[in-house]
Amino acid sequence: MSVEVLGDGRKRISAPLSDDDVRSLEIGDVVLVNGTVYAARDAAHKRMVEMLDRGEELPFDIRGQIVYYVGPTPERPGNVTGSAGPTTASRMDKWTPRLLELGLKGIMGKGGRGPAIRAELEKHTAVYMAALGGGGALSALTVRGQEVIAFEDLQTEAIRRMELEDFPVWVVNDCRGRDFYGETIKPWRKNDLLPEALRVPTDEWAGKNGGG
Repeated sequence: MSVEVLGDGRKRISAPLSDDDVRSLEIGDVVLVNGTVYAARDAAHKRMVEMLDRGEELPFDIRGQIVYYVGPTPERPGNVTGSAGPTTASRMDKWTPRLLELGLKGIMGKGGRGPAIRAELEKHTAVYMAALGGGGALSALTVRGQEVIAFEDLQTEAIRRMELEDFPVWVVNDCRGRDFYGETIKPWRKNDLLPEALRVPTDEWAGKNGGG
């Protein structure tokens, strides 16, 4: 197993992740990411899918790996990296399914994912985790090393192999199709104050989770 449950309930993970590792992660889990992740943003994702369309191999073996949606700023002398905060995950939605099909197991970014990507995570037994938005300087403190491995011309958006030590994230979408951002608000959602189109069912979830 690449998942370690700590005494305080947090979970420490490292790639490569198996299906069983992914199944052990549930929405709301606080996770510390260790070891190798691959940094790739919009431009890098576009190029990777173009490579696949041409029948070419990706710059790294994506099976079981974790991809972090980040483009670090240039590092100052003596520092491993500059700011390393996440970019908005939904910007990668159009390319994500292809990578999941190839065995990508973990994704780190900012914000939530829509129903289509949640369905793909469930289909391919993968997990999406959110990092702290606006905390790029703090995130950089957990980066122990980085190197560009592909698309150097993209500069900050080049693909990087990064080494992390206890990088904090939380599980937003697990492999069961659940959505942390959607479910946590249900016990307090005031449907009677919302237009009908925005109302969501709450009783079943609240009854199972102690909500009112």
